[in-house]
Amino acid sequence: MQLVEGIDAQIIRVFENLKAVAAAAGASLNDAVKFNIYLTDLSHFTKVNEIMARYLAQPYPARAAVGVKELPRGALVEADAVLVVD
Repeated sequence: MQLVEGIDAQIIRVFENLKAVAAAAGASLNDAVKFNIYLTDLSHFTKVNEIMARYLAQPYPARAAVGVKELPRGALVEADAVLVVD
């Protein structure tokens, strides 16, 4: 439950957390059909895409970037995903 420092580390943590949630549901991030990415600085969306490519196979799911003023605990990025699980 510790917030990591820096945008790259936070993006990685977001995808690792989503990966763990997907695994707990018997799925993987490749079962995602949509991601919502919340960023305090939309210029980081390119980094999100670069790091996301390490966790997902092409074709990548739909995703939306939402600029927000702030996130809980001072985070720089947050995400949620919609998975299709049989």
